Amino acid sequence: MSATDTTEHGQSTGTKDAHYDLLWFTQACLDNALRLEQYVADAEDNGDEELADLFRRARADSRKGAEQGKDLLRQRLGSGS
Repeated sequence: MSATDTTEHGQSTGTKDAHYDLLWFTQACLDNALRLEQYVADAEDNGDEELADLFRRARADSRKGAEQGKDLLRQRLGSGS
C-alpha cells in the first residue's frame, strides 16, 4: 500500500485531513521522544557519551515538535475550524 492509500480524508473518521495529520504528527513526536529516552539510557550504559548526546538532541527536537503540534491543535480545535 502506498501512503496515499492509507491517508485519512475524513470520510471514515469525520476528521479533517489537516487535523488528522496534525494529531498523527504530534503523537509521532511524543512516541519518538519516549523511544529516544531509552536510546539515551542505552548509550549511557555503554559509556558512549557522543551517541547519548546525539539522542538527547534528537529527543529535544521531538519534544519541541510535540509542543508545537499541541499548541497548533489547541488553536485549531479551540477555534472550531
